[in-house]
Amino acid sequence: MFDLELLRSFVSVVDSGGFTRAGERVHRTQSTVSQQIKRLEDDVGQPLLNRAGKDVTPTEAGERLLSYARRLLSLAEEARDVMAKPDSQGAVRLGIPEDFAAYRLAQLLAAFSRSHPGLRLDVRADQSTYLRRDLERGDLDLALLKRDAGEKGGIAVWPERVHWVTSKAHPIDANVSSVPLIGFPAGCLYRTRAIHAIESAGRSWHMAYTSSSLAGIQAAVAAGLGLSILSEMAIQADHRVLTAKDGFAPIDKTEVALVAAPDASPATLRLADRLADFCNSVQAKAA
Repeated sequence: MFDLELLRSFVSVVDSGGFTRAGERVHRTQSTVSQQIKRLEDDVGQPLLNRAGKDVTPTEAGERLLSYARRLLSLAEEARDVMAKPDSQGAVRLGIPEDFAAYRLAQLLAAFSRSHPGLRLDVRADQSTYLRRDLERGDLDLALLKRDAGEKGGIAVWPERVHWVTSKAHPIDANVSSVPLIGFPAGCLYRTRAIHAIESAGRSWHMAYTSSSLAGIQAAVAAGLGLSILSEMAIQADHRVLTAKDGFAPIDKTEVALVAAPDASPATLRLADRLADFCNSVQAKAA
């Protein structure tokens, strides 16, 4: 069992870069914080901080522990908040893809939160590969996932329309020797599909622009830095859709799935119903 006070001091030292500033954050003296870190290092059996130089930085072991420490402290805070409010409905942790975060979904989530004042709603926009991982290990209660069409599991599934896009004002020459690609970091379904499609056509490629932000990818496409694969809802007015006539075959089928944890709470399932209605409306408008 980890001592939460030791973890809190450890996170504070990493975030502040030193023992003195960390002590101010946790209302402890520098020597007390130093002793707490020593106790934590004794518990785990290895150094957690590099103390050489002006700033204190985590060791490799410290970096591994850091994310767990943050999660344990966050969960402890959540449990304390729930127990302090007997009428609380708990929390729902939702994961959504970036393009859904930018497509009117915030309005739905805000309305759901207002209609459930006793419920804490934690929303995270991320790549589907990470959302799936966190759902499987219990860090999320509900998620909208991009995945290959035909996979099993989920409350509801919708086919997704994705397209090759280039800049309308500065289109990329379809006959370039190496196709410049724009996309999310490695692990993204669209990135994998784009690379596979280019290589299947016997062409060379290189990553011209990589971003964890959908807005960054949209801007890079509009500026003419390269080609990308985007869902219909993410295509903007300054983008041009490429077709087979341009030398880019349609992308293999993908889908959006709404997946809940096996032990989903009633509040989670109510939110799932709202999200299903939202996705159904998006699908109907696109038809």
